Amino acid sequence: MNKQLSIGQLFAIGFMLLAMFLGAGNTIFAPMVGQLAGTNTWIAMTGFLITGVGLVLLAIISLAISGGTVEQLAGRVGPRFGVFFSIALFLTLGPIYVIPRTTSVVYEVSIVPVLGSNISGSMVLFIFSTIFIILTILLSLNPGKFVDRLGKVITPVFGTLLSILIIKSIVTPMGTPGEPREPYIEDTFFKGFVEGYYTMDVLAAFIFGGIFIKAISNAGVTEKKAQSVVFIKSGIITIIGLAILQLSLGWIGASSVEAIGYANNGGEVLANSARYLFGDIGLLMIGTVIFLTGITTNIACLSSVAEYFNRIYPKISYRQWIYILALVSLIITNFGLATILDIASPILLLLYPLAIALIILSFTNNWFKGRRAVYVGTMIGTGFVALLDAIKDAGLFVDTINQAFSFIPLFTIGAGWIVTGLIGAIIGYIYTLFNETEERILPIEK
Repeated sequence: MNKQLSIGQLFAIGFMLLAMFLGAGNTIFAPMVGQLAGTNTWIAMTGFLITGVGLVLLAIISLAISGGTVEQLAGRVGPRFGVFFSIALFLTLGPIYVIPRTTSVVYEVSIVPVLGSNISGSMVLFIFSTIFIILTILLSLNPGKFVDRLGKVITPVFGTLLSILIIKSIVTPMGTPGEPREPYIEDTFFKGFVEGYYTMDVLAAFIFGGIFIKAISNAGVTEKKAQSVVFIKSGIITIIGLAILQLSLGWIGASSVEAIGYANNGGEVLANSARYLFGDIGLLMIGTVIFLTGITTNIACLSSVAEYFNRIYPKISYRQWIYILALVSLIITNFGLATILDIASPILLLLYPLAIALIILSFTNNWFKGRRAVYVGTMIGTGFVALLDAIKDAGLFVDTINQAFSFIPLFTIGAGWIVTGLIGAIIGYIYTLFNETEERILPIEK
């Protein structure tokens, strides 16, 4: 029996998902886009919103129509690829990147400005990160409480505080956007497009699917098709909120330069802007926002990743996976934010194009009648260039790769995978025309 959810329940689930997406790490990118893009901010933010927000909704819908889990979606390429992609995705969204990044950002924005750089250091980071991750563990042990904890309590609190800061920045602007700086002088749209990768929200949509479906089921919706409908409706609420917030954060960055100068990172932009707009109370406000968004993201990621690994290796319990993953996260956190970002950037440049290609394939599946060769060809074409971009981002063979592959359209601006992915799809489709035994996948119901 399926329960009909009220508008209030839909908003509670939508706000829960918003809290999971809008982590502390997410809030640091749009302000930097605004600062550096200046008068080109809205062009850059258009590209940013496509990958950082718009594709998130498509990922939610893609997941809903493909069975609800990333394994089912990626498995359409092949069982081995499904396992590889899922494990890489969950490790990146958990202990390798997102949890350490989030914990480090909370430390940089909520703790360092209060203590000062002379007092804060590696030992303070270790003490703070230990306490913060222990709190994450305690709140992750019962994921069934997510709607109550996130959607009904935490999200409205940090949403209100952040809204006050945003409204103040609009009513009494800190200044006007200045001239764009590198790398936003040329290819502004595509730079914003690639910058949207770092929010991790498209990849996060894949791993949050399982826990989101559980929340819907706990609300009384148990039939698969009805769950998909709730999934999409709540997702739309989430995406609207996410778009408004990211645009507002971009504006804060663009209007802040005259007042606070150019910052080293988005965390500094937010902290210094809050202090300029509200004085020391502003620093407390933004610190509270970052702390709350950080803890919600950590809870969502730790729970989702533990649930996944418990499912594929049930000999280790969910609780034990929580402890193992949290310990790895704690170790990586203490390498520092700069190191974490450097390590993760090549991984994101590899995974994000693959994720986008999977989303597109899920929507066009019935056009090419689910032929597996199209999936495989698209992944090979996309993955080849994405791997080259990742190698370049790691600082390896940059000149050699650029000279050898600059003939690929859009390659120099980090979007060459679009062309090669399309070529791979076409080759895969042509192959099926001459191979009648080519395996087909069941059609996707929309």
